Amino acid sequence: QEWLSKGHGEYREIPSERDFFQEVKESKNVVCHFYRDTTFRCQIMDRHLTVLAKKHIETKFLKLNAEKSPFLCERLRIKVIPTLALVKDGKTQDYIVGFTDLGNTDDFTTETLEWRLGCADIINYR
Repeated sequence: QEWLSKGHGEYREIPSERDFFQEVKESKNVVCHFYRDTTFRCQIMDRHLTVLAKKHIETKFLKLNAEKSPFLCERLRIKVIPTLALVKDGKTQDYIVGFTDLGNTDDFTTETLEWRLGCADIINYR
């Protein structure tokens, strides 16, 4: 119940860099997708994250437009889109950059992404 009140259980966009800091402060586990509207692979990532957000309410799933967050992209050294920043206890622990860790293919499964997030201990994965 507490997780749901903090925006867990859904995959949603945050409007600004300032919101990012607020969001990661209030949740232990956060996955943030840095995306660009014009990047096809970001839409693929969106599909998988929408499914996982409903399944793993212990983690908050967010997306942030990389073009609207230059400070954060520089600070987190985000060069490749899509990049998932995996934030635990307010600190960025790991990144999933592009699709390299996901089999380097556009048709990776949601399970593959789920497994990779589980390896980073950002979701409860069995």
